[in-house]
Amino acid sequence: MHALPGRELTGADPSRPSSEVITEYFTAYERAFDLRVRRPVEVTAVREGTDGRLLVESTVGTWATRTLINATGTWDRPFWPRYPGQETFLGRQLHTARYPGPEAFAGLRVVVVGGGASGTQHLLELAPYAAATTWVTRRPPVFREGPFDEEAGRAAVALVEERVRRGLPPKSVVSVTGLPLNDAIRQGLADGVLDRLPMFDRITPDGVEWEDGRRVPADVILWATGFRPAVDHLAPLRLREPGGGIRLEGTRTVADPRVHLVGYGPSASTIGPTGRGAPPCGTSGGCSPSGPASGPPPDASPSGQRAFDGLAEVWALCWILLNSVMLRWCSS
Repeated sequence: MHALPGRELTGADPSRPSSEVITEYFTAYERAFDLRVRRPVEVTAVREGTDGRLLVESTVGTWATRTLINATGTWDRPFWPRYPGQETFLGRQLHTARYPGPEAFAGLRVVVVGGGASGTQHLLELAPYAAATTWVTRRPPVFREGPFDEEAGRAAVALVEERVRRGLPPKSVVSVTGLPLNDAIRQGLADGVLDRLPMFDRITPDGVEWEDGRRVPADVILWATGFRPAVDHLAPLRLREPGGGIRLEGTRTVADPRVHLVGYGPSASTIGPTGRGAPPCGTSGGCSPSGPASGPPPDASPSGQRAFDGLAEVWALCWILLNSVMLRWCSS
């Protein structure tokens, strides 16, 4: 957890869930700087307006703006791979986005799918509770020895950034850093918890199986298969390149310089801290409101649109915090 500019994050009880600490910190931050956050708001589309402005359409009205900072991140878009027989499985399937904690898997046979940090963390947590665990990944995991310093971090981010600059879909930072070989991972390898199998070929009603006839019975399939950028609401702007991604220079989209993406590509690992089990919400889902919606802003025009004019009065609709789509009017 990292502090925001102008207010330190101090005195947090390390035994408390991160979601509670971050929620309280953001609430105090909003009050300290009198940030006018509107919630809950669902942004449904961003499209071309008039006079060079973008129209931001939402569940509480439409705004016109010359600048858009999109910080929707990835939490709204858990990635679920599709495998033959998936619909026939009689057990439970869930994504890491809905991971309820290890106690929920007590006495069950669990197949964990995914070679990233979430997959290994889930396995290490589940092992003492589950009747059996099986780890499957598409590629053999790569474990990284030694410290991960600032130079290594910059190099990893640069690799992700290069893909985005070329207009390719971003990969996670973990995909280029490998998995840290710490004491917990070493113990998991020694205990056999992190013994990895190649990806299965099909799902059966009572488990998974491979072409060579191998079968593993399962009560639960836990998909630790990552997320995709939550940018469907930007589709009317046609920002995607032929390679399938959105090309960026820094945070600015090349296809439309009025639009900045924060939490996309190299910045995806540093935006939107959340706690385990937090309900995903945002541009495509509902959230429990932390305050009543009060309709359009007081100075909105009768049409529900608000113009952001002049260099001295350029405002941006920005920030997505705590997985809620909350529009801030941020002076810049």
